Amino acid sequence: MTTLTVYIFPTCVGVEQLENTLLDLQQRQLIEVQDAAAVIWPRGQKPKTGQLQSLAGPDALSGVFWGMLFGLIFFVPYFGTETGASIGALSVRFSKYGIEHNFIKQTRATVTEGASALFVLTRGAVQDEIVKALKERTFVIIATNLPEKTENDLRGTFCAV
Repeated sequence: MTTLTVYIFPTCVGVEQLENTLLDLQQRQLIEVQDAAAVIWPRGQKPKTGQLQSLAGPDALSGVFWGMLFGLIFFVPYFGTETGASIGALSVRFSKYGIEHNFIKQTRATVTEGASALFVLTRGAVQDEIVKALKERTFVIIATNLPEKTENDLRGTFCAV
């Protein structure tokens, strides 16, 4: 089963350190990182987003997936009611893939100006080893498990080619 996890840091630093830790854990075969993207939101600026190629595996999702997800989380609140119908359709589409409204809402409320976040799709994590590797870090975790069927649907729709 694949897990979409969001590691949220209270400052604009932390993503790079976690990226390096995940690379190390992956090399030690303690986790399989399938794809990752980051959001860094400096104070007084717009959020900066991007897919992390260093963590993207062979089954990485396309930038379209991350762009749509980040748009739904970070930019939709700034659109007016005229886009409400398309936003609703987008929310339904993501819920079809196991990414529920509460996940979106909680992420939106937690990743705010001055914070950063690393969004990671993983599989096969050795939980106790991951906890040991991350125990000194300050972050909030929001996660959702994607059942195999919805993961396959997600990949069928958004896999990079």
